[in-house]
Amino acid sequence: MKRSCSGFLGWVRQSAKPVLTAIATCLVAILISCSQQPQAPMRVGAVIWPGYEPLFLARDLGYYPDQLIKLRDYPSATEVTQALRNGDIESAGLTMDEALLLSETNPDIQAVLVMDFSSGADVVMARPEISTLQALKGHRIGVESSALGGYILTRVLEKAGLQLSDVQIVSLGVSEHEQAFKQGVVDAVVTFEPVRSNLLKLGAKILFDSSKIPGEVVDVLVTRRDLLKPHKATMEKLIQGWFRALEYRKQHPEDADRRMALREQVTPEQFTESLKLIEIPDLQANLTLLGQTDASLLKRTEQLGKFMISKKLLKRLPSLEQLLNDEFVKSVE
Repeated sequence: MKRSCSGFLGWVRQSAKPVLTAIATCLVAILISCSQQPQAPMRVGAVIWPGYEPLFLARDLGYYPDQLIKLRDYPSATEVTQALRNGDIESAGLTMDEALLLSETNPDIQAVLVMDFSSGADVVMARPEISTLQALKGHRIGVESSALGGYILTRVLEKAGLQLSDVQIVSLGVSEHEQAFKQGVVDAVVTFEPVRSNLLKLGAKILFDSSKIPGEVVDVLVTRRDLLKPHKATMEKLIQGWFRALEYRKQHPEDADRRMALREQVTPEQFTESLKLIEIPDLQANLTLLGQTDASLLKRTEQLGKFMISKKLLKRLPSLEQLLNDEFVKSVE
């Protein structure tokens, strides 16, 4: 009897082996499958601005697989900043002053690409009868005050010898600038391309542009430090695509400008003209600026931050050395 039970148990054990092996194999397969789930795409936010268009050109040319990178349009820089702060996007094109403001709530923010310097594309425009900056006194100025516009307005008032109380501020998102000017809601507006070109057609006069403050208006691609490791390969792909798009424009300028003009809703000729008002640094310039072997960006950012603090636009400076990250431009082949 004892031998009989032992034999029965042995038979059970032998019979169970294939079942257990099958279960174990299934569990391993499930675990591997879970660990290999494709990573969610990296979402990149940007407003309409000529200096951001190489991103969209890269997408149009097929350099960004849709499962890896998704570019998102926003009507204003304020909404881009909010989206990055809320985790709705992982990366964004912002001006450096906007990046400094963002660093107050997100101290781990980093600039991983210098996208452009504005050399006339950001402007203060007014009705023809307002011929000088000083003549802005008492008039209504449309501005997106929580973003770059607030900084430019502060610089303009300083140069004009005016106080904020000398003008009437009308808070407007950039998508509202042109319509507000047409309808007489404002007498002047702090804006940028492509609105600049459209308002010139309406007879608006340029009172001030970013060429008067060289190096102060710079656009950068920013992300949070904690996102760099999980999105390392995708960020490398994003930045490599950027420089591939710049190279494509060198080789095929007419086709590139035709493609980029579509999102800007201007003619290819207008877009080509708008690019003359910005400077897009090449890879070598990015390496020296972000790597700080050329300290000019670091110094300009420090000056920018100190000015913003003096005008109560910013509470404190972040660590500027940590703000600039050259890791990804160094990976470009």
